[in-house]
Amino acid sequence: GKVLPSVANDLPRVYVPHVKSNDVWVIDPATFKVVDRFKVGVNPHHIVPSWDMKTLWVANTAEGRKDGSLTPIDPRTGKAGKAIPVEDPYNMYFTPDGKSAIIVAEAYKRLDFRDPQTMALQGSIPVPDCEGVNHADFSIDGRYAIFTCEFGGKLVKVDLVGRKVVGYLRLKKSRMPQDIRISPDGKLFYVADMKADGLFVVDGDAFKEVGFVPTGIGAHGLYPSRDGRKLYVANRGSNIIRGKAKGPGSVSVVDFATGKVEATWPLKGGGSPDMGNVSA
Repeated sequence: GKVLPSVANDLPRVYVPHVKSNDVWVIDPATFKVVDRFKVGVNPHHIVPSWDMKTLWVANTAEGRKDGSLTPIDPRTGKAGKAIPVEDPYNMYFTPDGKSAIIVAEAYKRLDFRDPQTMALQGSIPVPDCEGVNHADFSIDGRYAIFTCEFGGKLVKVDLVGRKVVGYLRLKKSRMPQDIRISPDGKLFYVADMKADGLFVVDGDAFKEVGFVPTGIGAHGLYPSRDGRKLYVANRGSNIIRGKAKGPGSVSVVDFATGKVEATWPLKGGGSPDMGNVSA
Protein backbone atom coordinates (compact mmCIF):
# COMPACT_ATOMS: atom_id res chain seq x y z
CA GLY A 1 0.00 0.00 0.00
CA LYS A 2 0.85 3.67 -0.09
CA VAL A 3 3.06 5.17 2.60
CA LEU A 4 1.27 7.98 4.38
CA PRO A 5 3.22 11.20 4.96
CA SER A 6 4.45 12.13 8.40
CA VAL A 7 2.20 14.41 10.41
CA ALA A 8 5.03 15.32 12.77
CA ASN A 9 5.32 18.79 11.24
CA ASP A 10 1.62 19.60 11.48
CA LEU A 11 0.68 22.31 13.95
CA PRO A 12 -0.90 20.98 17.18
CA ARG A 13 -4.26 22.69 16.84
CA VAL A 14 -7.94 22.09 17.57
CA TYR A 15 -10.21 23.29 14.76
CA VAL A 16 -13.79 24.13 15.77
CA PRO A 17 -16.47 24.86 13.14
CA HIS A 18 -19.19 27.34 14.11
CA VAL A 19 -22.34 26.50 12.18
CA LYS A 20 -24.11 29.83 12.72
CA SER A 21 -21.23 32.28 12.24
CA ASN A 22 -19.79 30.42 9.22
CA ASP A 23 -16.24 30.36 10.50
CA VAL A 24 -13.64 28.10 12.09
CA TRP A 25 -11.97 28.87 15.41
CA VAL A 26 -8.46 27.58 15.97
CA ILE A 27 -7.31 26.65 19.48
CA ASP A 28 -3.79 25.96 20.73
CA PRO A 29 -4.31 22.96 23.06
CA ALA A 30 -1.15 23.79 25.02
CA THR A 31 -2.51 27.16 26.14
CA PHE A 32 -6.29 26.69 25.61
CA LYS A 33 -6.28 30.00 23.73
CA VAL A 34 -7.91 30.88 20.42
CA VAL A 35 -5.03 31.68 18.06
CA ASP A 36 -6.90 32.17 14.80
CA ARG A 37 -10.37 32.49 13.29
CA PHE A 38 -11.29 32.48 9.61
CA LYS A 39 -14.40 32.50 7.45
CA VAL A 40 -15.38 29.37 5.52
CA GLY A 41 -18.58 28.43 3.65
CA VAL A 42 -22.17 28.39 4.88
CA ASN A 43 -23.10 26.18 7.88
CA PRO A 44 -19.83 24.30 8.57
CA HIS A 45 -20.73 21.15 10.54
CA HIS A 46 -17.69 18.87 10.48
CA ILE A 47 -13.94 19.00 9.82
CA VAL A 48 -12.56 15.81 8.28
CA PRO A 49 -8.93 14.73 7.70
CA SER A 50 -8.23 13.59 4.14
CA TRP A 51 -7.23 9.98 3.51
CA ASP A 52 -3.62 11.01 2.78
CA MET A 53 -3.58 13.20 5.94
CA LYS A 54 -2.42 16.23 3.92
CA THR A 55 -5.63 18.25 4.19
CA LEU A 56 -8.38 19.01 6.66
CA TRP A 57 -11.70 19.50 4.87
CA VAL A 58 -14.38 21.78 6.35
CA ALA A 59 -17.81 20.49 5.30
CA ASN A 60 -20.04 23.52 4.67
CA THR A 61 -23.48 22.02 4.14
CA ALA A 62 -25.39 25.29 3.40
CA GLU A 63 -28.65 23.91 4.80
CA GLY A 64 -31.66 24.68 2.60
CA ARG A 65 -29.44 26.37 0.00
CA LYS A 66 -27.55 25.33 -3.14
CA ASP A 67 -24.11 26.76 -2.32
CA GLY A 68 -22.57 23.97 -0.26
CA SER A 69 -18.78 23.70 -0.32
CA LEU A 70 -15.63 22.13 1.07
CA THR A 71 -12.91 24.39 2.47
CA PRO A 72 -9.38 22.89 2.62
CA ILE A 73 -7.12 23.64 5.59
CA ASP A 74 -3.38 22.98 5.41
CA PRO A 75 -2.53 21.36 8.80
CA ARG A 76 1.12 22.42 8.44
CA THR A 77 0.25 26.12 8.38
CA GLY A 78 -3.25 26.11 9.87
CA LYS A 79 -4.45 28.28 6.98
CA ALA A 80 -7.50 27.77 4.79
CA GLY A 81 -7.50 27.54 1.01
CA LYS A 82 -10.13 28.25 -1.63
CA ALA A 83 -13.46 26.48 -1.16
CA ILE A 84 -14.66 23.91 -3.70
CA PRO A 85 -18.39 23.93 -4.55
CA VAL A 86 -19.95 20.60 -3.46
CA GLU A 87 -23.66 19.86 -3.12
CA ASP A 88 -24.84 19.41 0.48
CA PRO A 89 -21.68 18.09 2.20
CA TYR A 90 -23.25 17.49 5.61
CA ASN A 91 -20.62 14.89 6.45
CA MET A 92 -17.64 13.35 4.70
CA TYR A 93 -15.64 10.12 4.69
CA PHE A 94 -12.99 8.43 2.57
CA THR A 95 -13.14 4.89 1.27
CA PRO A 96 -10.52 2.69 2.99
CA ASP A 97 -8.53 2.38 -0.27
CA GLY A 98 -8.29 6.17 -0.53
CA LYS A 99 -9.74 6.25 -4.05
CA SER A 100 -12.91 8.17 -3.22
CA ALA A 101 -14.26 10.77 -0.88
CA ILE A 102 -17.81 10.00 0.22
CA ILE A 103 -19.97 13.10 0.60
CA VAL A 104 -22.99 12.43 2.81
CA ALA A 105 -25.64 14.56 1.06
CA GLU A 106 -28.17 14.31 3.86
CA ALA A 107 -30.85 16.55 2.36
CA TYR A 108 -30.91 14.46 -0.81
CA LYS A 109 -30.68 11.03 0.86
CA ARG A 110 -27.63 10.32 -1.25
CA LEU A 111 -23.97 9.30 -0.98
CA ASP A 112 -21.78 11.04 -3.54
CA PHE A 113 -18.43 9.47 -4.41
CA ARG A 114 -15.88 12.08 -5.46
CA ASP A 115 -12.24 12.33 -6.45
CA PRO A 116 -10.35 12.71 -3.12
CA GLN A 117 -8.25 15.60 -4.45
CA THR A 118 -10.37 17.55 -6.96
CA MET A 119 -13.79 16.51 -5.58
CA ALA A 120 -15.01 15.80 -9.13
CA LEU A 121 -18.09 13.55 -9.00
CA GLN A 122 -17.40 9.85 -9.66
CA GLY A 123 -20.89 8.49 -8.97
CA SER A 124 -23.72 8.37 -6.44
CA ILE A 125 -25.65 5.85 -4.35
CA PRO A 126 -29.23 6.83 -3.42
CA VAL A 127 -30.35 5.81 0.08
CA PRO A 128 -34.07 6.68 -0.23
CA ASP A 129 -35.16 4.99 3.01
CA CYS A 130 -32.46 6.60 5.15
CA GLU A 131 -33.99 9.80 6.47
CA GLY A 132 -31.24 11.97 7.90
CA VAL A 133 -28.32 9.90 6.59
CA ASN A 134 -25.52 10.98 8.86
CA HIS A 135 -22.49 9.19 10.36
CA ALA A 136 -20.71 6.03 9.17
CA ASP A 137 -17.99 3.49 9.83
CA PHE A 138 -16.39 0.79 7.71
CA SER A 139 -16.07 -2.97 8.03
CA ILE A 140 -12.65 -4.24 9.02
CA ASP A 141 -11.99 -5.48 5.45
CA GLY A 142 -13.28 -2.25 3.89
CA ARG A 143 -15.91 -4.05 1.79
CA TYR A 144 -18.93 -2.31 3.29
CA ALA A 145 -19.96 0.66 5.40
CA ILE A 146 -22.89 1.22 7.75
CA PHE A 147 -24.52 4.67 7.90
CA THR A 148 -26.96 5.92 10.54
CA CYS A 149 -30.37 7.31 9.54
CA GLU A 150 -30.79 9.97 12.23
CA PHE A 151 -34.48 10.73 11.69
CA GLY A 152 -35.61 7.23 10.74
CA GLY A 153 -34.34 5.07 13.60
CA LYS A 154 -32.50 2.90 11.08
CA LEU A 155 -29.14 1.93 9.71
CA VAL A 156 -28.26 1.40 6.05
CA LYS A 157 -25.56 -1.03 4.90
CA VAL A 158 -23.71 -0.09 1.72
CA ASP A 159 -21.63 -2.46 -0.43
CA LEU A 160 -18.52 -0.43 -1.34
CA VAL A 161 -17.34 -2.98 -3.91
CA GLY A 162 -20.56 -3.18 -5.87
CA ARG A 163 -21.50 0.40 -4.96
CA LYS A 164 -25.05 -0.45 -3.90
CA VAL A 165 -27.34 -0.59 -0.87
CA VAL A 166 -27.36 -4.02 0.82
CA GLY A 167 -30.33 -3.27 3.08
CA TYR A 168 -31.78 -1.36 6.02
CA LEU A 169 -32.00 -2.32 9.69
CA ARG A 170 -34.61 -0.76 11.97
CA LEU A 171 -33.27 -0.69 15.52
CA LYS A 172 -35.96 -1.92 17.91
CA LYS A 173 -36.14 1.01 20.31
CA SER A 174 -34.05 3.53 18.38
CA ARG A 175 -35.36 7.03 17.86
CA MET A 176 -32.30 9.03 16.86
CA PRO A 177 -29.12 7.10 15.92
CA GLN A 178 -26.12 9.41 15.69
CA ASP A 179 -22.45 8.40 15.62
CA ILE A 180 -21.29 4.85 14.82
CA ARG A 181 -17.97 3.07 15.47
CA ILE A 182 -16.70 -0.43 14.78
CA SER A 183 -15.03 -2.44 17.56
CA PRO A 184 -11.25 -2.98 17.25
CA ASP A 185 -11.74 -6.67 16.41
CA GLY A 186 -14.17 -5.77 13.62
CA LYS A 187 -17.02 -7.90 14.96
CA LEU A 188 -19.44 -5.28 16.30
CA PHE A 189 -20.66 -1.79 15.52
CA TYR A 190 -21.65 0.57 18.35
CA VAL A 191 -24.39 3.10 17.51
CA ALA A 192 -25.00 6.11 19.77
CA ASP A 193 -28.68 7.02 20.04
CA MET A 194 -29.45 10.48 21.35
CA LYS A 195 -33.00 9.65 22.44
CA ALA A 196 -32.39 6.08 23.65
CA ASP A 197 -29.57 7.36 25.93
CA GLY A 198 -27.04 4.68 25.06
CA LEU A 199 -25.43 2.49 22.42
CA PHE A 200 -27.07 -0.09 20.20
CA VAL A 201 -24.74 -2.99 19.44
CA VAL A 202 -24.92 -4.42 15.91
CA ASP A 203 -23.32 -7.45 14.25
CA GLY A 204 -22.17 -5.82 11.03
CA ASP A 205 -21.68 -8.94 8.92
CA ALA A 206 -25.07 -10.41 9.86
CA PHE A 207 -26.55 -6.90 10.01
CA LYS A 208 -28.62 -7.53 13.10
CA GLU A 209 -29.07 -5.91 16.51
CA VAL A 210 -27.41 -7.90 19.30
CA GLY A 211 -27.42 -5.66 22.37
CA PHE A 212 -27.76 -2.27 24.05
CA VAL A 213 -25.43 -0.39 26.45
CA PRO A 214 -26.99 2.43 28.55
CA THR A 215 -24.54 5.35 28.88
CA GLY A 216 -26.18 8.71 29.59
CA ILE A 217 -28.79 11.20 28.43
CA GLY A 218 -28.29 12.21 24.81
CA ALA A 219 -25.57 9.74 23.76
CA HIS A 220 -24.11 11.36 20.66
CA GLY A 221 -20.41 11.14 19.74
CA LEU A 222 -18.12 8.09 19.85
CA TYR A 223 -14.31 8.15 20.08
CA PRO A 224 -12.01 5.13 20.52
CA SER A 225 -8.93 5.53 22.71
CA ARG A 226 -5.59 5.54 20.91
CA ASP A 227 -4.79 2.02 22.18
CA GLY A 228 -8.17 0.69 21.01
CA ARG A 229 -9.19 -0.51 24.47
CA LYS A 230 -11.85 2.05 25.39
CA LEU A 231 -14.70 3.88 23.70
CA TYR A 232 -15.49 7.40 24.91
CA VAL A 233 -19.16 8.38 24.59
CA ALA A 234 -20.19 12.04 24.60
CA ASN A 235 -23.57 12.28 26.36
CA ARG A 236 -25.16 15.63 25.60
CA GLY A 237 -27.30 15.67 28.71
CA SER A 238 -30.38 16.41 26.63
CA ASN A 239 -32.50 14.69 23.99
CA ILE A 240 -33.13 17.80 21.91
CA ILE A 241 -31.14 18.80 18.82
CA ARG A 242 -31.88 22.50 18.65
CA GLY A 243 -32.55 24.97 21.42
CA LYS A 244 -30.92 25.19 24.82
CA ALA A 245 -29.74 21.80 26.03
CA LYS A 246 -30.64 21.18 29.66
CA GLY A 247 -27.56 19.20 30.58
CA PRO A 248 -25.46 18.47 32.46
CA GLY A 249 -23.57 16.43 29.92
CA SER A 250 -21.02 13.71 30.58
CA VAL A 251 -18.52 11.33 29.00
CA SER A 252 -18.94 7.58 29.50
CA VAL A 253 -16.03 5.16 29.18
CA VAL A 254 -16.97 1.81 27.61
CA ASP A 255 -14.54 -1.11 27.81
CA PHE A 256 -14.40 -2.82 24.41
CA ALA A 257 -13.43 -6.17 25.95
CA THR A 258 -16.48 -6.38 28.22
CA GLY A 259 -18.88 -4.09 26.38
CA LYS A 260 -19.75 -2.39 29.66
CA VAL A 261 -19.53 1.15 31.01
CA GLU A 262 -16.67 1.34 33.52
CA ALA A 263 -16.86 5.05 34.33
CA THR A 264 -18.90 8.17 33.62
CA TRP A 265 -17.29 11.58 33.90
CA PRO A 266 -19.69 14.51 34.50
CA LEU A 267 -18.82 17.84 32.92
CA LYS A 268 -18.00 20.35 35.61
CA GLY A 269 -20.25 23.36 35.32
CA GLY A 270 -22.63 21.58 32.93
CA GLY A 271 -22.19 21.78 29.19
CA SER A 272 -23.53 19.64 26.36
CA PRO A 273 -20.71 17.75 24.57
CA ASP A 274 -21.49 17.01 20.93
CA MET A 275 -18.61 15.99 18.67
CA GLY A 276 -14.98 15.80 19.80
CA ASN A 277 -11.76 13.83 19.37
CA VAL A 278 -8.86 12.28 21.24
CA SER A 279 -5.50 14.04 21.56
CA ALA A 280 -2.43 12.61 19.86
